[in-house]
Amino acid sequence: MIGQGGTKGRIPLEREEDIPATYRETPIGDLVRFHNLAHEAPVYERPQLLVGMCMDHRKQLRLPEGFAYVLRAGGANFRRHEFKLSFAIAIGGVRAIALVGHTDCGMVGLAARREAFIDGLVAGAGWDREAAAAHFDESVPRFEIGDAAGFVISEVARLGRRYPKVTVAPLLYDVADGRLYGLREDPS
Repeated sequence: MIGQGGTKGRIPLEREEDIPATYRETPIGDLVRFHNLAHEAPVYERPQLLVGMCMDHRKQLRLPEGFAYVLRAGGANFRRHEFKLSFAIAIGGVRAIALVGHTDCGMVGLAARREAFIDGLVAGAGWDREAAAAHFDESVPRFEIGDAAGFVISEVARLGRRYPKVTVAPLLYDVADGRLYGLREDPS
């Protein structure tokens, strides 16, 4: 299956005690409570968190109104959208980021979908075949990710270095059960 996301290093977050102590009293802990544990919450007047997640249509988080900025990009890859993260921190005042990858991500193994992509642009968008192929070939190196969980963990490390005063947490959304899971940085 493309982009399975892996189960190695996955931390089930089914009870309050499962939330890692590092995140328990942060907006990241609240995100887990709202989504996995169905905690009720007030309407927030200002965002507490930035959630960076994939654009995949199968993911919908349960969040209270006003709680979070939610940014979406294929594979939860924000390398080309970092200004938006900076804006949420500098202007929005958030001090926590939850980076959420997911199982069965289409950005994993993207190169294997070349012909389907080209055919889709030709049939669905009216592109010339050569232009569609060039577009795919130019874009894949920037957007293809390896294992979804591994990518999220590496991005959390990168963003932590980029924004040292911001708490950045790796999470994985399982499209099969609709739950959030924590991720261990060392899945061995």
